[in-house]
Amino acid sequence: MASLLYRIARAMFRRRRAVVAVWVVAAAAAIACMAAFGGAGKIDQTFTVPGSQSQQALDRMKQEFPAASGTTAQIVFTVPRGQQVTDPAAAKAIASTLAAAARAPQVAGVVPPQKSGAISPQRTAAIGQVDYQVSGSNLKSTTLDALRTAVDNAPHEGVTVQVGGPAFNNSPVNPGAEDLIGVLVAVLVLTVTFGSLLSAGMPLLTALFGVVTAVAATLSLTSAVSISSTALTLALMIGLAVGIDYALFIVTRHRSQLAQGTDPEESAGLALGTAGSAVLFAGLTVMIAMAGLLVVGIPFLSVMGLCAAGAVLIAVAVALTLLPAVLGFAGSRLTPKPGSRAARREADLAAVAAGSGPSPAGGRRIKGAERWAQLATRRPLITVVLVVAAMGLLAWPAHSMNLALPDNSTAPGSSSQRIAYDQVSDNFGPGFNGPLLILADTSHSPDPAASLEHIAASLRALPDVAAVTAPQTSAKSEAALIELVPRSAPSAQATKDLVNAIRDDAAQLRGSTGTSIAVTGTTAVGIDVSSKLSAAMVPFGIVVVGLSLILLLLIFRSLVVPVKAAAGFLLSVGASFGLVVGLFQDGHLDRVIGVDTTGPVTSFLPIILMAVLFGLAMDYEVFLVSRMREDYVRHRDPRGAVHAGARNAGRVVTAAALIMFAVFASFVTSESMILKQIAFALAVGVLLDAFVVRMTLVPAVLALTGRAAWWLPRWLDRLLPDLDIEGESLHRQHPDTQPRSIPRPATDTSTQDVSR
Repeated sequence: MASLLYRIARAMFRRRRAVVAVWVVAAAAAIACMAAFGGAGKIDQTFTVPGSQSQQALDRMKQEFPAASGTTAQIVFTVPRGQQVTDPAAAKAIASTLAAAARAPQVAGVVPPQKSGAISPQRTAAIGQVDYQVSGSNLKSTTLDALRTAVDNAPHEGVTVQVGGPAFNNSPVNPGAEDLIGVLVAVLVLTVTFGSLLSAGMPLLTALFGVVTAVAATLSLTSAVSISSTALTLALMIGLAVGIDYALFIVTRHRSQLAQGTDPEESAGLALGTAGSAVLFAGLTVMIAMAGLLVVGIPFLSVMGLCAAGAVLIAVAVALTLLPAVLGFAGSRLTPKPGSRAARREADLAAVAAGSGPSPAGGRRIKGAERWAQLATRRPLITVVLVVAAMGLLAWPAHSMNLALPDNSTAPGSSSQRIAYDQVSDNFGPGFNGPLLILADTSHSPDPAASLEHIAASLRALPDVAAVTAPQTSAKSEAALIELVPRSAPSAQATKDLVNAIRDDAAQLRGSTGTSIAVTGTTAVGIDVSSKLSAAMVPFGIVVVGLSLILLLLIFRSLVVPVKAAAGFLLSVGASFGLVVGLFQDGHLDRVIGVDTTGPVTSFLPIILMAVLFGLAMDYEVFLVSRMREDYVRHRDPRGAVHAGARNAGRVVTAAALIMFAVFASFVTSESMILKQIAFALAVGVLLDAFVVRMTLVPAVLALTGRAAWWLPRWLDRLLPDLDIEGESLHRQHPDTQPRSIPRPATDTSTQDVSR
């Protein structure tokens, strides 16, 4: 593999103009396809669960009750203290507002509060319902804005009007200027890391090019595939973060070799054959993790995983083809200037790697990551115990995690849909924000009317039921629709229990009445999504972690390293879960990132976090441990290899983690609770995994296990293909480009046996 990438890099370097031209044409084609076939206006926010009871009932409703199968919006009217919504002036304002709403685009009709009975007991609030004959995914991007405008422009003096309801749930995420903060931080980190604006610009330029291509290609598919704005933004986050990181690792290796006097073309080949091998397999790990979302069986989640995997694929392709071409244009200008801090650092690293530099005991100043690795490995068992205990403590709140799809209760406090949600809760009860729809099939009932009356009475007798409407029969009189209003909020556990109770009683009701019932509606769909995601987490983890462990086994030819990598990931993801629950669900320090209300954790966040964080965690594992194994293959010194890996890769892994954190953290300011939670979870997950697990726990475990860390049974070693990720074949073919391997000084404490 290393030799193949070496040849690819040299070919890209020599034919750099043609390579850049091909990539520019590819990007232009993606943008043209986006303009012709897709675009942000065709984003689909629908959550569906094929095969679930709620989805099957929704499909049946489209046939039996087409007018009720679309989404709805609410117009909430409130009057000041001492007035009532039934007063003539207030009633006139309500009527004029509803008339204006009826003329808005895609509106099928409006239901005034007098007809639906949606007037509060104190007559201080009323709800007008706006019906659409299309689902939320088929609403045009301007439809809801047009409804707001129509309502705002209608005369309603003395009456406060707010617009909300299910149609506003999960509104599309619109990236803002604040999302560029991550890019600015990346520029700063890259500049400090390289000490050169030209070198810092390389990773950023290629990463942005790859992200633009990936996003344009994704948007071009929106006409054929349902793609949510969350999926698009996740692909943007992942593509930008890994694109910068992958280029960072390759450019760092390239500059180190240029500092040693290597020819630029030869250096580009060697950089891609070594660091590029790690990039390739790290990217494969991320793609496996993201594509693993297919096993969940939920379309919007599958598309989300494939979009992110596609962005990573393009990032890897850019790093392995376009980046060597760009390095060709830069030539020797990337070489650290003589006497500069970067040149002195590279000279010191090269001397130590060759064994000709001063040892730690000999007076060499130990810096940064190497010093931290020595501290972690001084008492490795104590380090392991402390890290496991600390991460377990952070993970503890996760045991009370409550999963649900976000609704208007978690929208920004100043938004109309959030104000409407709160007003409905205060005046009618929280259940009015998420009524359940009961679809009854009366085609086999001997007495449909009596059956429906018995079912309605049974529903009213259930606990946590606030109201049950009279059944509405279909045109063919073979089905009926009953609306049930719970006493509790849509995301509350009591509502989930109520849905389960209705479904448990369905068999008994069918036996006694001959009528089958099914629970559906927005609330029921959200409950089914959460249930299916919870059930899918174990098989998803087995598939993704299993495939990635096999890949790590091939890369490192070790049993300890893959198992240790997976165990570290579990610690990272558990601690991230705990922090998310503590902040968003329990409300600890929630104001710090602009969370003005607590609520459940987004139901698909755990599985998304597992997929993304596992892939990124394996990135750091591959980049850091591959340098450790590279040194171990040469010197056969376990603890010295750990310190050498930290010395050679720790600085760049630190920079990569800070860039990842900055990119993810910049999206925490989003108004979308879904994106805010995902971005926060990924940001803290990256920090914990990079600095606590990979930079602390990994060196301690490898030092504790010593030579056993790199052991593999001979029979398994013969079966596995040699991927040569360390580029050992390149070292043998190009000995003049590598530091001379000399035994380390006996005074170097890193050569001590781990058992001492």
